[in-house]
Amino acid sequence: MESFLVSTSIVGLAEIGDKTQLLSLVLAARFRKPVPIVLGVLVATLINHAGSGALGAWLASVIHPHVMNWAVVASFALMAVWILIPDKLDEAEAVTTKHSMGVFGTTALTFFLAEMGDKTQIVTIALAARFHEFFGVVLGTTLGMMLANVPVIYLGHRFADRLPTKAVHVLAAIIFVVLGGLALRTALYPDAHPMF
Repeated sequence: MESFLVSTSIVGLAEIGDKTQLLSLVLAARFRKPVPIVLGVLVATLINHAGSGALGAWLASVIHPHVMNWAVVASFALMAVWILIPDKLDEAEAVTTKHSMGVFGTTALTFFLAEMGDKTQIVTIALAARFHEFFGVVLGTTLGMMLANVPVIYLGHRFADRLPTKAVHVLAAIIFVVLGGLALRTALYPDAHPMF
């Protein structure tokens, strides 16, 4: 349950102002059909995060726990810095043509590709490696993505313009620093009971 709650909150905050949230806004403005867009985002996120969660769980099983602890510390520290750098949607990612795939297919494919190498994908790998848990992390990161993107899809510019994006990013960075500190404690004292 802890992995689910941590994953949901981290990704929900990390997604605010992220390029995939901007992509959700573009898709909503272009197609004006929220249900297939939401379903496309859900499917793309589940597939992407399932792969990321599986990679993180696998890494945790093949890398020595001491090395993994230090890798998790480093990943949380890097994420704390990366989250403060604002994302911009590339022109190639913003191009969303309907073609024969329809709104759902276009959304799923575009969102899946935009999520590759994105902050939330990296976080999913790190969280699955840290918690040694696949389902709780993948369900949590997927819920976090949906909590951040569904309001944007339904409310568009009015909602996105009112979010204090910088404050949310600072809060997310602080959470990453705290998680990194807890992971550092585990790395320094591996025999002590982990705090998360």
